[in-house]
Amino acid sequence: MNDRAATVEHLNLEALSALPDEAPVVMLNLMRFRERSLDGNGSGWDAYLRYSALAIRTIKAQGGTIVWTGTAEAVALGPAKDNQWDYVALVRYPSRAAFIAMMTSADYARANLERENGCAAHTILAIRETYNKLTPGRTKE
Repeated sequence: MNDRAATVEHLNLEALSALPDEAPVVMLNLMRFRERSLDGNGSGWDAYLRYSALAIRTIKAQGGTIVWTGTAEAVALGPAKDNQWDYVALVRYPSRAAFIAMMTSADYARANLERENGCAAHTILAIRETYNKLTPGRTKE
């Protein structure tokens, strides 16, 4: 049996592998939670918190770090119906290869079960940094 969780099949390895990998990458995570966890163990948020507690180990093992998280409050620009998100996270990895290694690990597959229980939708966008005022000394103007 493959240790990858089902939704990891949506990992766009071809696109990620085709991008330059000479610098760190930030992954923008957009999440919408289920009202109830699929396993019946609390809310979607509760399942996501269980996922986070497990996933942080795999993120750190690849040199990654959570830079920022926040609650999505409203769509400020764009069609609201197409952008229903509850939570946003920025996760920085030393490379795209590190992100791929994390996402395809057996440890992540185990954590991912809780993510699937909690998230009705989860989109991750790879972002190349062009400006950063969050990290002192890394501002590009």
